Amino acid sequence: MPGIGQIAGLRPRADVELLDALDHHTRRTVAAWLQDRPSAATRQACLQTLAAFLRWLQAAEPGLGLLAATGAHLDAYCEQARIGALTVGVRNPGRALSGATVARKHRALSSFYGFAWSIGAIRQGDGVAKPAHEPQSLAITREERRSLRHGACLLAADGRVAEAVAVALIEATGAGVATLAGLTSEDLHAVGHGSNDPLVLVTMRDDRGDVVTFPVPTWVHPWLRVLSSTRAAGDPLIKQGDGQPVSVGWLTTALRDAGSAGGIPAPRAELLHPRKLRAVTAAAPA
Repeated sequence: MPGIGQIAGLRPRADVELLDALDHHTRRTVAAWLQDRPSAATRQACLQTLAAFLRWLQAAEPGLGLLAATGAHLDAYCEQARIGALTVGVRNPGRALSGATVARKHRALSSFYGFAWSIGAIRQGDGVAKPAHEPQSLAITREERRSLRHGACLLAADGRVAEAVAVALIEATGAGVATLAGLTSEDLHAVGHGSNDPLVLVTMRDDRGDVVTFPVPTWVHPWLRVLSSTRAAGDPLIKQGDGQPVSVGWLTTALRDAGSAGGIPAPRAELLHPRKLRAVTAAAPA
């Protein structure tokens, strides 16, 4: 496996040298991930994203290895990018990045840690895929998922429509926080114009940057119409009550509130977390 500097077309030199200075194991993992990207343009974007995150990580926790970072680090980095709190690894320190830009960064970094875990470079529980501060498992049951959906309805009835939509979409699709933050009305597509309630599809990008499409549950359609009617073209579809982009803390609170409202016992509801629910959505029964 070549070093970072031996992969053609990567720049700037400062980013290449930063990653090439990593320990042998981490450098080989980074190089393998970059080589696995589908195009030169994607490799270049991934290089810059990973180098920016590494600079932030080295400033935030000196001595912590790249492969030792957790989901908490990734969430903190993306949150600081959203609110303009980054002072290293960005072209304009102190300037907030757009929701779409943050979502792209999140996808790239999630892809790196997922790849590292898949090749055995990190053990499950060591990296972003399994944050140390979260419970080790959440085998959500079919009844609990139904309760969560019922709780989302109760949030909407209480005027918390954005939270209800966020909970419904993460439960139905397993979307990440950054993906939800980047959604706009243009990502919603009605199919079947002759129907009173046509099928609605939502398009998102997965951790590899590929476009994926999910059907939106019919009972969520009225909430989407409410949100869409108040959003200008290109504006985030889901916002916090203060108008700020979706954050991990906001969505975690929404999930736990929906769980409690839907009848999930408090100790279980407190275990709900966006990443945990995302991890089990594909495997859990509907």
